[in-house]
Amino acid sequence: MIRLLGIDPGLRFTGWGLIDVDGNRLKHVADGVIATDSTCSVPARLKVLHDALMALLTLHRPAEAAVEETYVNRNGAATLKLGYARGVALLTPALAGVAVTEYAAKTVKLAVVGTGGAEKEQVAMMVRRLLPGATLRRADASDALAVAICHAHHRSSRLAWAAAKVAAGD
Repeated sequence: MIRLLGIDPGLRFTGWGLIDVDGNRLKHVADGVIATDSTCSVPARLKVLHDALMALLTLHRPAEAAVEETYVNRNGAATLKLGYARGVALLTPALAGVAVTEYAAKTVKLAVVGTGGAEKEQVAMMVRRLLPGATLRRADASDALAVAICHAHHRSSRLAWAAAKVAAGD
């Protein structure tokens, strides 16, 4: 069994979700949202994000983490701030010695719903179906669990591919 952490980064709200994976079985462990105070400076908000993620890593001890990639929108300042939060989401697990993988939003949606163009409501519905007991108080937590599910699927495919290569003598 392996524990995976999914992260949906954002400067205002960063979603997180933890799952345990045992073969093809997925089990919900915990999920939530890290909220920062928009009246604080960006560095102070990034520190809150880092400290909260580090506390999660210390408490739950995931073996691997997955982070959703940034999409670019029309507001350059918002994209830049999202990039800051994403940097913290990538760096914090790495500092804790946890391997980190990134996935595009379309890849996450495809892995969870079956189509890369799925709406947030469809993703949340499938996360609830795949992980009974998930609280999903905000879409950010649902998205983070979807990232963890995506990583579980891609991880098992990579492991199977590597085992097949070894068996073939490559």
